[in-house]
Amino acid sequence: MRASRLLSTLLLLQTRGRLTAQQIADELEVSVRTVYRDIDALSASGVPVYADRGPAGGYQLVDGYRTSLTGLTTDEAAALFLTGSGATAAHLGLGPTLEAAQLKLLAAMPREQRSMAERIQERVHVDAPGWFRDPEAPPHLDAVAGAVWEQRRLRVRYRKWDNAEVERTLEPFGLVLKGTAWYCVARGRERVNAYRVSRIDAVTALDERFERPPEFDLQRYWLEWSDRLQQTLYSGGFATVLVGPRAAAMWWMIGPVAERALRETAGEPDAAGWVRVVLPIESFEHARVDLGRFGPDVEVLDPPELRALMRAQASDTLRRYGN
Repeated sequence: MRASRLLSTLLLLQTRGRLTAQQIADELEVSVRTVYRDIDALSASGVPVYADRGPAGGYQLVDGYRTSLTGLTTDEAAALFLTGSGATAAHLGLGPTLEAAQLKLLAAMPREQRSMAERIQERVHVDAPGWFRDPEAPPHLDAVAGAVWEQRRLRVRYRKWDNAEVERTLEPFGLVLKGTAWYCVARGRERVNAYRVSRIDAVTALDERFERPPEFDLQRYWLEWSDRLQQTLYSGGFATVLVGPRAAAMWWMIGPVAERALRETAGEPDAAGWVRVVLPIESFEHARVDLGRFGPDVEVLDPPELRALMRAQASDTLRRYGN
């Protein structure tokens, strides 16, 4: 166990450069005192690691030192072929690069690991996009990705959610593929935000570079931004609805928030299989459209305003077919 941790510490320093004891401890989920002992053990074994003191200090390896102790276990090697990133790499123009890297990895593996990786490729296929959704390939994705790699500012014409067009100068920090949609996380005039790449109607890469904040964590930002977005979207209150068996079987059609509400708030079904669900809604109009697709298999009980909208929609539908 300790040997594995020492190797992990060494590889962290090799790939990330200077790190504090606290950063290493957080990454490896050990105490700072354990990190001190591990650093001493690495030094005693001849690894040229040294410490800088002060607020900007930390541990790092002597410039130019690299270890070749990067052997993969069989499980680690197999996991690399389960990433399902082929389409993602292709969108970014890296499809042939990924294929070449996988071929090199297979060629360099011992026979046992190569056999496991080949079985994984033969027997497991990852198809990330949901049903009936084609992955987006926005026309300006290449330009945005190039600006992300090169840390160049972008001038974009962007369509907001209400179709209003705005012009922005952005400093792109990273790209996120959410389901089938690409987002660019970028700093604008005042703050960092996420922009859907398919809504970029025009883009110009400027001859201006920017400094990406070293402390910026793309994964952490995306999780926080997603939580804020969900709270904003579903700020229209709650609806109490009766859901019939047929609607419950297709409830996934209105999204993960509705699925979670069905899972967490549904009571015991009645004799006909109907359950009562408390559903967060974005607005009455959005709820009318979402719940209307289930027809008579959903009944809104509350609030009265939404129930009246559903009744009016049912009357209009009946009138249309009655004529």
